[in-house]
Amino acid sequence: MHCHVVVDTYRCNSCETCVEICPEVFRMNETLEKAEPREDRVECSDSLHLAAAMCPEKCIEIKKE
Repeated sequence: MHCHVVVDTYRCNSCETCVEICPEVFRMNETLEKAEPREDRVECSDSLHLAAAMCPEKCIEIKKE
């Protein structure tokens, strides 16, 4: 199953928690110094949902397709 991932960069505090938990989906944007998904459409996984749950700012939205 695939998911559409969106990071609210306004709320992101650049903690890199999502990148540490799920580096196959998230990376840091060097210019903005904010997290972003590597692709808009990714494979749903437990680590993706864990990354969203552990985000201190709750700025990761996952929409199942």
